[in-house]
Amino acid sequence: MTPTSPASPTGSLVSPDPAARRSRVVMVEPALTQLAKLTASETHRLDRAIVAISVNPELGTEVPGTLLRDYADEIDGVRVIYYVTALRTITIVAYVEA
Repeated sequence: MTPTSPASPTGSLVSPDPAARRSRVVMVEPALTQLAKLTASETHRLDRAIVAISVNPELGTEVPGTLLRDYADEIDGVRVIYYVTALRTITIVAYVEA
C-alpha cells in the first residue's frame, strides 16, 4: 500500500514537503573580496552553486579536522568553502572561486 498525502483544496494530492527549506547564506569578508573580483558570468555560475548549497548543505565534502565543507562544481568551474550553523538555518561562506 502506498502512503497518501493530504488533499489540497483543489482535491489533488500534496507532498508533505512541497518545497525544500533553504538556509540563509552569509558571506564573510574573504568571500566578499573575492566576489567583488568576479565577472558577471562568474557570479552567475557561483549563484547556482550557492543556491544548491543553501538547499542541501551536505553537498560539499568535509574538510578534515574542521567544521568547513568544500564544494566544487567541475561543470561550472566554481568552488565554495563554507560551514553551516548547528540549526542548519545559516550557511556561512568563507571563500569563493570561479
